[in-house]
Amino acid sequence: MPNTLRVALSSLASLVGFMVLLFLPAGTLNYWQGWAFLGTFAAVSLVPTIFLGRLDPATVERRMHAGPTAEKRPVQKAVVVGIIGCFFGMLVVAGFDRRFGWSTVPAAVSVLGDAMVAVGLGMAMLVVFQNRYAAANIVVEEGQPLVTTGLYGIVRHPMYSGSMVMIIGMPLALGSYWGFLVAFAALVLLVIRIVDEEKMLSAELTGYRDYMTKVRYRLVPRAW
Repeated sequence: MPNTLRVALSSLASLVGFMVLLFLPAGTLNYWQGWAFLGTFAAVSLVPTIFLGRLDPATVERRMHAGPTAEKRPVQKAVVVGIIGCFFGMLVVAGFDRRFGWSTVPAAVSVLGDAMVAVGLGMAMLVVFQNRYAAANIVVEEGQPLVTTGLYGIVRHPMYSGSMVMIIGMPLALGSYWGFLVAFAALVLLVIRIVDEEKMLSAELTGYRDYMTKVRYRLVPRAW
């Protein structure tokens, strides 16, 4: 099956799953924040991926190997399960929040949240264009080069920086302040993933130890 078709079918299946997790707890389809989030997520993630699939199929193939079963390190398996659970959890919590009216989020704030989701996802997509070895799982391939330019010259894990922006933006986009409880757990898991990943990269990726001394910050410039 061509990569483009595989990506399209996988994305469609994911969106259907997101809709179930979001609108079933909400008990209604009259939830504009949910539709806006899904539209933003689909547009920003799918279009660049299809383009990259035509430009460099091998990169998209790497991105298709995702999930806990694709991880080799036990810590990463557990972390990935937790992060996926948190993502789904934010959708479910937001849906119930919409049904029971726990939060009152201004429309402008939800639009800001969608913008953050777009920026975060867009940043993650840009990282894949800058580093074609940026797989969805933690692995060092034979002959893999060390990328130190572009966003990698600012922080060591720019894809996770984008993920952080998206995670913070999701509860706002979905109109649920309660979603931040789940978002906080996702951010903690992201930090654990980074710390464990750097242990492997410093041991297996040539030049990474020197890179760590040149680019001091992992996730947020001048913070961490």
